Amino acid sequence: MKRNRRVKILATLGPSSSDQAMIEKLFKAGADVFRINMSHTDHALLKTLVERIRAVEAAVERPIGILADLQGPKLRVGTFENKSIVLKEGATFTLDGNDAPGTQERVRLPHPEILSALEPGHRLLLDDGKIKLIVTECDETSATTRVEIGGKLSDRKGVSVPDTTIPVGALTEKDRKDLDAALNANVDWVALSFIQRPEDLAEARKVTRGRAGILAKIEKPQAVERIDEIIELSDALMVARGDLGVEMPLEKVPGIQKHITRAARRAGKPVVVATQMLESMITSPVPTRAEVSDVANAVFEGADAIMLSAESAAGDFPLEAVETMNRVAEEVERDPNYANIMHAQRTEPEATGADTISAAARQIAETLHLAAIVCYTSSGATGLRAARERPTTPIIALSPVVATARRLALVWGTHCVVSEDARDENEMVDRACRLAFKDGFARPGQRIIITAGVPFGTPGATNMLRIAFVGSDGLGGI
Repeated sequence: MKRNRRVKILATLGPSSSDQAMIEKLFKAGADVFRINMSHTDHALLKTLVERIRAVEAAVERPIGILADLQGPKLRVGTFENKSIVLKEGATFTLDGNDAPGTQERVRLPHPEILSALEPGHRLLLDDGKIKLIVTECDETSATTRVEIGGKLSDRKGVSVPDTTIPVGALTEKDRKDLDAALNANVDWVALSFIQRPEDLAEARKVTRGRAGILAKIEKPQAVERIDEIIELSDALMVARGDLGVEMPLEKVPGIQKHITRAARRAGKPVVVATQMLESMITSPVPTRAEVSDVANAVFEGADAIMLSAESAAGDFPLEAVETMNRVAEEVERDPNYANIMHAQRTEPEATGADTISAAARQIAETLHLAAIVCYTSSGATGLRAARERPTTPIIALSPVVATARRLALVWGTHCVVSEDARDENEMVDRACRLAFKDGFARPGQRIIITAGVPFGTPGATNMLRIAFVGSDGLGGI
């Protein structure tokens, strides 16, 4: 099944989209990767969802990526005597470790690590930023605050601390158990929530040991400040605009999105733009014009993937949401400005043989108007390098490793095929031509360009280019 676009679509599964028939419909409508939100998924359901996705994968004969999104440290206030209170601007309000139900003057914050890290002047944002408190006094057991923006506060509402670096890692005890379950289920990607520092990624990498790619969700100011270090240690990134828009001024989020997207592209790391992309389609079969523009801007920016959250997980129109996102992406990529923007943002290849080969393949393919760039990739690194070039020519990534093909399903422009490695150069050419022909990328008489490594089957050894004609039988010739 050949997509008519380069950007990938990541769809979240949930009550509206968990049965196998709907998963298959979503894939055929355009979803390339499925996200399982571990905030709402137990281990039994995780296993069931993975099995259903793999059954769809076998039915459609295409590799499908699976992303397990870990919950991360969720900070919440305790409960109140009367279920809720109303905070007025200028009032004094205390957060402490006391187990007693909350009152108009105080409430429990069951996170001693936060209380010990707060300092006077730090902000506390409650209930998705609707309530804003400023710390005036604090010690290791309590924090006295001034209410700057008031409102109703009810039981267990969320707390954000944008000015405070939390002195614990991003992996909670729940996350560690969920991570083990996800790895045992053979998911392809694991997303880490609320990371603040590069060390948070190192902790997860010790557990994964290469069994899944690590995707860093950027949703805290501390992560934005150290983005270059985080990019270096991650396998992919997500601009998680929901929590980012709570912890930072909303007007800063679009600029941060562009900065992260471009930085990830320069590094050759996949980047996903997420949250509220087609939010109105939770309850409406059509999006707003502003939402269409939001999706289009992410595609124009060259993001590897765009994501649906509640729209596909819990909305009334999950299939229509995927179809809409697919149509918008296809239309953007047909726009003459799209190719110009991709060209203008292209960066110089790194000083390695493999990067130079990928850059040369893109330039040759575009100059000679070749039908496809076919790259043999065992680890996936060659596929990533080919995508980093953002060529106008389609990319076919051939891998003998099914896990690699599934992981590359998240990567811009890669049409992934699971195929045995070539034994020699003739077989390399014949297999590349046959698959380009079979999957509808090349017609007899057209030419393709092939990148591979010699000796064959050696990961990371991309060192050769070959131009080949697709023969009338679909096989290759010089």
